[in-house]
Amino acid sequence: MKNKRGIVFFVMGVSGCGKSTIGKGLAQALTIPFFDGDDYHPKSNIIKMQSGKPLNDDDRHDWLVTLNKLAHEHIEKGAVIACSALKESYRALLSTHIEEHVHWVYLKGSFDEILARLQQREGHFMPVDLLRSQFETLEPPLMATTVSINLSPKDIVDHILNRPA
Repeated sequence: MKNKRGIVFFVMGVSGCGKSTIGKGLAQALTIPFFDGDDYHPKSNIIKMQSGKPLNDDDRHDWLVTLNKLAHEHIEKGAVIACSALKESYRALLSTHIEEHVHWVYLKGSFDEILARLQQREGHFMPVDLLRSQFETLEPPLMATTVSINLSPKDIVDHILNRPA
């Protein structure tokens, strides 16, 4: 993929699937900025998740609007944004008024594969106990580049870059 101008890549999936790692690698390969959606959660969302409670649609709304604004701000040059984007309604909100500029990348893995990753991860506010709720909320996207998390990060990025335009 040579032309990255005007494209905002949303790298999506449940917690622990590798959104930040792949997002950073993709952004580096395309020389466009990377933004981790987790950095834009309001404090109240982080506190709720840290306490072991899953976010609901109301909790996520303002966060998704913020990420949509971020995407709008980077349309001209392009960007990569890591965001769980678990439901179709969330993806619709994230792409409001920029639909033709958005490309979805879905990092797909099984519950057991991702649980094993989360059990190894340190220093993240998302407790392992919330993984089940993420899978229960997940509505896999129909229109996305879907990539198995079992590939290496380099192979995942290469797969995304070599997708048909």
